[in-house]
Parts: sequence; structure tokens; C-alpha cells
Amino acid sequence: MAKDNGNTPDITFSGDITVHGPMFDIHDNEHVHIGRSVEEAVNKEGDEKKVVAEERDEEQFHFIHPEIEDEEAWRIHKAIKRLVAYQKVPEICAYLKEKKQEGKLYLPPNPSFVYEELKRLGMPTGDGYSDKYFAGCYKNITISKD
Repeated sequence: MAKDNGNTPDITFSGDITVHGPMFDIHDNEHVHIGRSVEEAVNKEGDEKKVVAEERDEEQFHFIHPEIEDEEAWRIHKAIKRLVAYQKVPEICAYLKEKKQEGKLYLPPNPSFVYEELKRLGMPTGDGYSDKYFAGCYKNITISKD
């Protein structure tokens, strides 16, 4: 234990502590949280269920094929939501095309409906995300044969 210079707080551990790998130095005025408290460990499962329930309260991507099972539909929804947040229009359209060819999406021929749905999921509308540009990329999806 560190030498007490009058400013060192008492440290109390409850439970087992196992350290794997290299150790690290803790310097003055650094706050370190190791592991979870007992309450966090007990509530972890309930919190995970709460997060899933909150996600399910959100309206799902409208163009998922009706025959797709619920879990797979939510996976597709989350993947599309991630894509619109981090990728450009060509990548989004490529994913939509892939899922359409797999029979998991049922896409309309009119790109404006899909564009509005992607905006609802968080797609930006600035440069490189205009409805005209999206329509040009989307045309490649609807023209291709399944």
C-alpha cells in the first residue's frame, strides 16, 4: 500500500479482484473505476432488457419484407440506421440493393419514399445527400434484376 502522506484516501475493496496483463500507474488526482458495484451487477440484465425495449419502441424501417422474422428485421433496421449515420449515399444504396436481392427488403420504384424514410432514420441532407443524387444512385437498385 502507498505511503500515507495525509492526503491519501482509504481504499476499500469488496469481492475478488483479478488483474491480467501489464499493470498501470495511478497518479495523484486520477479517478479509477474498477469493475462494477454490486448494484450494477444485479441490475445489468434488467438494463439490457430496458435498452432492447426502448429500441423496439422506435418505428422500424418501413421497407423490410413482411415475411422476415422480427429479430432479423431489427438487425436490418439497426444496420441501415448505422449506415445513414456514417456512410455516403452509394454505400447506403449498395446495402439496400444487397438486401433487396436477398429478398429481405421490398423497395418501391419511387426513390422519394425511400429517401424520406432514410432521412427519418438520421441521414443528413447536405452536400452529397441530396434527393437528386440519391435518386441517381437508387435507380441502379430498381433497374437491376433479382
